[in-house]
Amino acid sequence: MAGIGGSNYWEDLRKQARQLENELDLKLVSFSKLCTSYSSSRDGRRGDTSDTTPLLNNSTQDRMFDTMSVEIEQLLAKLTAVNDKMAEYTNAPGTTSINAALMHTLQRHRDILQDYTHEFHKTKGNFVAIREREDLLGSVRKDIESYKSGSGVNNRRTELFLKEHEHLRNIAMATKENMTSQRGMLKSIQSRVNTLANRFPTINNLIQRINLRKRRDSLILGAVIGVCTILLLLYAFH
Repeated sequence: MAGIGGSNYWEDLRKQARQLENELDLKLVSFSKLCTSYSSSRDGRRGDTSDTTPLLNNSTQDRMFDTMSVEIEQLLAKLTAVNDKMAEYTNAPGTTSINAALMHTLQRHRDILQDYTHEFHKTKGNFVAIREREDLLGSVRKDIESYKSGSGVNNRRTELFLKEHEHLRNIAMATKENMTSQRGMLKSIQSRVNTLANRFPTINNLIQRINLRKRRDSLILGAVIGVCTILLLLYAFH
């Protein structure tokens, strides 16, 4: 492999890797924004009584999610293939004298690929979790509205339940939006920081502190959402 194209072949592989990494960086930022905006748009449509508009908007966002997921998975697969070719080149005869430098470069590209893969799966998981949670809250609200319409009686217990439901939902959504805003800002710079960290090991301490904060925020958000969901279910079946 080293004899075919020599250093030009290696540089061509590096060029392909950098191009794919740049494309993935842009795609992941857009993917993160889609996840962040999904819940907000659902909140804005809850007050709309139309039966068609929410379905069309939800369908559009779901299609965007599916399309972007496929595109990112394809880019990750291409970048993986390029990294594999770079690995083959470093093991080819004739590269022994420069193998250390090649391996260092290869490892940097592998780390970037690993970071992008992790970020993609995490963002995708968050999107699915938000969609499922919003569907659950929407289902509870529909059940309440159906009960009110069927009975024709706006008794005080139902009114209190609705007020408490709205209060708990507002708390949960305010907390989520705050955490999501912080997470979105961190995600937008995480890939660039990870790239720098591969070049400057002293930045690893900063990344570790950021990751600890993100995990803490995720635990807090999960606890708040869990408590709110339990309270809603207790009210619904009380």
